Amino acid sequence: MQQKKILIVGGGVGGMSAAISLARFGHQVELIDLDPEWRVYGAGITITGPTLRAFKALGVLPDIEARAYTGAGIQVCSTDGARLAILPTPVRPEDGIPGCGGIMRPVLHKILSARVLAAGVNVRLGLSVEKFNQGHDQVDVELTDGTRSSYDLVIGADGLFSRIRSLLFPDAPTPEYTGQSAWRAQLPRPPEIDRRHFFLGGPYKVGLTPVSKERMYMFLLENAKEKRRLPEESLPEELERLTRSYGGIIREIGKSLSAENTIVHRPLEAFLLPGPWFKGRVLLIGDAAHPTTPQLASGAGLAAEDALVLAEEFGDGQDIDRALMRYMSRRYERCLLVVQNSLEIGRREQAGRPIAEQTVLVEQSLKVLAEPI
Repeated sequence: MQQKKILIVGGGVGGMSAAISLARFGHQVELIDLDPEWRVYGAGITITGPTLRAFKALGVLPDIEARAYTGAGIQVCSTDGARLAILPTPVRPEDGIPGCGGIMRPVLHKILSARVLAAGVNVRLGLSVEKFNQGHDQVDVELTDGTRSSYDLVIGADGLFSRIRSLLFPDAPTPEYTGQSAWRAQLPRPPEIDRRHFFLGGPYKVGLTPVSKERMYMFLLENAKEKRRLPEESLPEELERLTRSYGGIIREIGKSLSAENTIVHRPLEAFLLPGPWFKGRVLLIGDAAHPTTPQLASGAGLAAEDALVLAEEFGDGQDIDRALMRYMSRRYERCLLVVQNSLEIGRREQAGRPIAEQTVLVEQSLKVLAEPI
């Protein structure tokens, strides 16, 4: 075993998963995050079966099952709430996991960050990378506080607008608006919401995802040619307006919205980054390498999988160059499928294609993602 010194930039799901996974192999892991308080924002997120499988491998599935929602299937409904069909959320029996789930982002952050600290990872906050220079077998890094150190591997897990990506690949594509914006609102969970729900056939895709026994979140994917920036105080009224063409529970939710629902609105942006996602001893993972839209609810899952595969291939750290090549051979096509299919589902939603044309690609993609990584 050759202990390596590793710097992880970004303390989100991908960065924390990488820290946990690599620390298990005895490597000296340092994680930095730009937020001095290491906070997480947003409402709930959906968890697919493959994501739960990754969390099981990280050792946190029992914590998630205790504090979140897990179940199976997606109930497809009309705009007035009539139940039309159930999309399966396939898993392999030998994996021993539920088919899907939902969790509040702060809850997931708390679970993972506790594991990071318990693993002995050196966490430093309020920092990013100012610059780095690569030698033959090490990366010399200067942080934004002026401190300098050398590492055997640097991992950029710093998200959609990655600082590491801009330094590593200055000519890389930049995030582009997809024509949709995502709305999310936290809500009480009524008994009839027994699983994930899609409401299709209207002007927007709307969904409900349980995140615990008592809570759920609503999402709405708004189609708009240009990005909109809205003042926070206007969000409840505007989201209510967008739900007016729906009946049933969605209409009821719209009428009840207020600032207490912690409404979040953000444009969806993505792009395809050609491989390889590394140069020398600097590697991108998660949204820094393959940012995707939420149509397949797989962004967090892919980031956690990236971390697990990297740790498996990196192992004892004896041959880093080959490990990174093996990593790319296992990750590129799988991540590309999620990015491309998510964007295509979004295009079908914006075009108002029939419900079956929207859901078939979801079903096909989830079946592929259930296969081993």
